[in-house]
Amino acid sequence: MKLVLPSVVLFSALLSAVNVNASQPNIVIVIADDQGYGDLGHTGNPVIKTPNIDALASESTSLTDYHVAPTCSPTRSALMTGHWTDRTGVWHTINGRSMLRANEVTLGQLLKDNGYTTGMFGKWHLGDNFPYRPEDRGFDEVYRHGGGGVGQTPDVWDNAYFDGSYFHNGEIVPAEGFCTDVFFGQARKFIKKQVEAGKPFFAYISTNAPHGPLHCPQKYLDMYPSQSQKIAAFYGMITNIDDNVGATRKFLKELGVSDNTLFIFTTDNGTATGNEVFNAGMRGKKGSEYEGGHRVPFIAHWPAAGWNTMHRCDILCHAVDVVPTVVGLAGGKKPQSLRWDGVSIETLLDPKQDADIGDRMLVTDSQRIRDPIKWRKTAVMSQQWRLINGAELFEIKKDPSQEKDVAADHPQQVKKMKDFYDGWWAELEPTFLETTEIYLGAQEAPRVTLTCHDWIGGTPPWNQHMVRAAMGYRSKNSGKKKQTGGDSSEEASGSFWAVKVLKSGKYNFELRRWPTEANKPLASSLLAGAAVPGASKAFRETPGEAIPIVSAGLRINGDVKAVLSVAEGKPSGVRMSLSLQPGSYELAPFFKTKDGKEVGAYYCIVTGPTQP
Repeated sequence: MKLVLPSVVLFSALLSAVNVNASQPNIVIVIADDQGYGDLGHTGNPVIKTPNIDALASESTSLTDYHVAPTCSPTRSALMTGHWTDRTGVWHTINGRSMLRANEVTLGQLLKDNGYTTGMFGKWHLGDNFPYRPEDRGFDEVYRHGGGGVGQTPDVWDNAYFDGSYFHNGEIVPAEGFCTDVFFGQARKFIKKQVEAGKPFFAYISTNAPHGPLHCPQKYLDMYPSQSQKIAAFYGMITNIDDNVGATRKFLKELGVSDNTLFIFTTDNGTATGNEVFNAGMRGKKGSEYEGGHRVPFIAHWPAAGWNTMHRCDILCHAVDVVPTVVGLAGGKKPQSLRWDGVSIETLLDPKQDADIGDRMLVTDSQRIRDPIKWRKTAVMSQQWRLINGAELFEIKKDPSQEKDVAADHPQQVKKMKDFYDGWWAELEPTFLETTEIYLGAQEAPRVTLTCHDWIGGTPPWNQHMVRAAMGYRSKNSGKKKQTGGDSSEEASGSFWAVKVLKSGKYNFELRRWPTEANKPLASSLLAGAAVPGASKAFRETPGEAIPIVSAGLRINGDVKAVLSVAEGKPSGVRMSLSLQPGSYELAPFFKTKDGKEVGAYYCIVTGPTQP
């Protein structure tokens, strides 16, 4: 008899623990960025070199029908919370829609509450300001870059993939070496410290690689001489991740904790680049609602539980299943009010059990816009079927490349899946207008740096190339392809930050063209930064264009509240103050130029409150 579990389950306060003679396991989760299912040797790629991950798969459970969101931040929100991405407020990577809502409870918080010391290393991309930072969400040790990648707007200025500076528990610290090596190295330091202290640990290692720009050490580029420069860099970045996975597993063995460590390797969406060589027979890539956009590898290894033999499970699973599974394996408790969208897949991961959790329907979508739209780039999935955008139906086992639409032959199946989606959407839709706001006036963050990455409206300058190119002032330098789905004529000056003022008082605003690390006058230009090895230019290689700023203003809820002239000379920022009461605001600082244009202030530092 099959046990059929609904897609949303209310658990009791005490979750079931794995039935093995093992103490509370250490937990390591490695998640790569933009690496797809086909970007590994053991999944059939004839070119890529991933011997360490392949070896891991040969002695682990692999989920072969595991799905995530088609882009990075949404996947990470599901992985961290066990909730649908659209429930968490994270359905985009920019536009203020990459910040994990404050009411969400993360895996870091749950494990910390159950006796674990927690650390995250690398890419967070769920918010760079309080209360959304990893250190606000249950992580004791944090070593990360800003935004969604090295060199994006919230990151330390002029960072590239080599010899960068990172945020270590909130402080900027310099580092030497390639970013992936740095993040894994910091994770190993953290692990060693916890082992020496005799504490169970959770290490969340989230690489920026192989997300573009495509850079990696030369020796990895040289491993792929027969491939294009782009593929050589992309695959080189993955091989570097593979080396770090191997080094970390070896390190766990040397420390004597590998047997009782649950080691998970996965990725955040379909391949961004590797489909040009091999895509495991799937249709689509990163961003796609078709299988290649969201079916990714998932490998779980835990020798103490007997998960150390090759075991392949083809049961449909989703990132929302990770939190209930991991918390359960840790023997953890959770608040009784916490309701997950995923289910525990512990029995599927155990090679000793012939388990079947029954058929269920799951949803993934790519809502890379300000507010979700029903059926936008959506897949409704069951074990046998995929309904795409409410129109196309594919029998996935018979047609894994999704070439033959059989919707006309199975109208009842289409109706069944559409009905499920309608209910799913109706439950989530009321929350879509709950804007995730950056807090001002919090004791935990008396100084807040707002960056244009989180502008709501239009297409924000989400990486430092765009800031250097004066995006919003020079429309021709708007940078990369629009992701928002909006009108390309929208100007950055129409954008705003959604903020929540917690305390009444006077707030101080510093409006900046360049971030504080640049230490440059408002109207100055910048030289291009140094190049790094790889197939594309680093963001810092774009010369910084001067903007002829003559005045600065502060717009609140659409009304101009203050305007100051900008004197010629060398001011790096324009300072102004404004008294605010607790509440929600649309904050839009701006600059006026000699030629009558208006551009949003790319950076705004807010301090306070002081008493008026």
